[in-house]
Amino acid sequence: MPLKVCQAWVENDLSLKERSKITPEEELASAGWEKQATYDDPRLSEMVDMYKEIGFDVHLEPFDAGNEEDCTDCMALNPDQFKTIYTRKQNGKN
Repeated sequence: MPLKVCQAWVENDLSLKERSKITPEEELASAGWEKQATYDDPRLSEMVDMYKEIGFDVHLEPFDAGNEEDCTDCMALNPDQFKTIYTRKQNGKN
């Protein structure tokens, strides 16, 4: 007896495969987040406060050397202390 495959399962599987190719950075961008920069404290806290003061939502992501274009050798030595700042305008504000 031939195996019948539900078309919805096939389409859903393809959708999952396509979604797995999306990087976390692309997923954030599709949700309206814009990458700003990567910092550690005290500059990190200062920048987060500044973005909030001027009306932005702020999201922090763990440092990932693979997502950086510049030299990251020194950051890679202590990656847990660095965070990448993403911002987007707050709803209803300019």
